[in-house]
Amino acid sequence: MFTGLIETLADVVAIDDQPPGKRIAVSAPAFCNSGENHAVQIGDSIAINGCCLTVVEIDGDRFSFEAGEETLLRTNLGKLVAESQVNLERALAVGDRLGGHYVTGHVDAIGKLVERSDDPPWAHLKFSIPAEFIHQIVAKGSITVDGISLTVVDVGDNKGVDDSYFTVALIPHTLNATTLGRCSVGDTVNLETDILAKYVQRSLQHREN
Repeated sequence: MFTGLIETLADVVAIDDQPPGKRIAVSAPAFCNSGENHAVQIGDSIAINGCCLTVVEIDGDRFSFEAGEETLLRTNLGKLVAESQVNLERALAVGDRLGGHYVTGHVDAIGKLVERSDDPPWAHLKFSIPAEFIHQIVAKGSITVDGISLTVVDVGDNKGVDDSYFTVALIPHTLNATTLGRCSVGDTVNLETDILAKYVQRSLQHREN
C-alpha cells in the first residue's frame, strides 16, 4: 500500500530484456543511503511510476526490478529507456502519516496528456482516460497519475464514444519533484483510480443486477 506522495525522482540506468519481461535498474542514492533501518532491501515493494514492483537486486546506489509481460503491456514501464526518469515511493509503513490517499500500486489504465496550460509557477494538465473508468473519478476526488496522488479539478464523460478526460492543477512543488514537470502532450501516464470509488461502483452494479 502506498500514499501517492513521491519520495524521490530516479534515473533509469539500464534495461535488460528478459523475455517475456524486462529487468529495470534505477539509481536512487536517497533510498540506498538512508541508514540501516531505512535503506532499501531486497524484497521491498516500491512503486515505480505508480506500479508496485519488487526489488530483486541492489548494487551500490542502484537497484533492480523485474517487470513481467502483463506489467509492460498495461503500464508505461514498457516505454522506459536508459536515462528516463521515474517517480519512486516506498511502501507505507504502519504508523506513517497518510498525506495523500490509499494507493495500491495496481495500475488500472494508461492515460495520455492531451492538453497542458502553464501558468508559472503552476500548470493545468488534462489527461485522457478510457471511458470505462470515468465513473470512478469525481471532481475534488483523488486519482493517482504516475504514482502521484492528485486532486481532480474537472471530469468529462464522452459517453463511451471516445476516451473521457479529467484535469488537475499542479503546484510548483509537484512540478519540481516529479516527472509531471517535464510531461509533454502525447506522453503516456499510469492511472489508478480511488480504491473506494471502485468498491462503490461494484456495489451499485451488484444491486442493479
